[in-house]
Amino acid sequence: MPSFDVVSEVDMHEVSNAVDQANREVGTRFDFKGSEAKYQLEGSDVLMSAEAEFQLKQMLDILQTKLSRRYVDIACLEIDKAEVTGKRAQQKVTLRQGVDKELAGKIVKLIKNGKYKVQAAIQGDKVRVTGKKRDELQKVIAMLREADLDLPLQFDNFRD
Repeated sequence: MPSFDVVSEVDMHEVSNAVDQANREVGTRFDFKGSEAKYQLEGSDVLMSAEAEFQLKQMLDILQTKLSRRYVDIACLEIDKAEVTGKRAQQKVTLRQGVDKELAGKIVKLIKNGKYKVQAAIQGDKVRVTGKKRDELQKVIAMLREADLDLPLQFDNFRD
């Protein structure tokens, strides 16, 4: 029976490369000379630190540019509010991965409301969609790509 998985994943190797490139750019830019502005990758979080809040905005723009050039969808970024303490400003950017229960329920509901001849089941941080015909599965993929969901989705593990 044909099936596929709906997932939301980020290539952390590409994220690491983008953070390294962003650090290099911040180190060579004239407007950041003498400041201790830097990015730190901690798991799935990127911690930006600079001397002022306006520098954090510039750093966020640099990070988003570097990520998009490495084909990491910036819709998965969750940007926290900047924290200014004394002479330091910090901001945390979280890379959201996996389909949480709320979004998985929304995906299953969209599929059921579409009257497709498929079954959708939530399995941890992904949604498995199975059906008898490959064409139905492709229709579901097309519908989910057009749906306005707040997280970028990938479709993998397609089996015939």
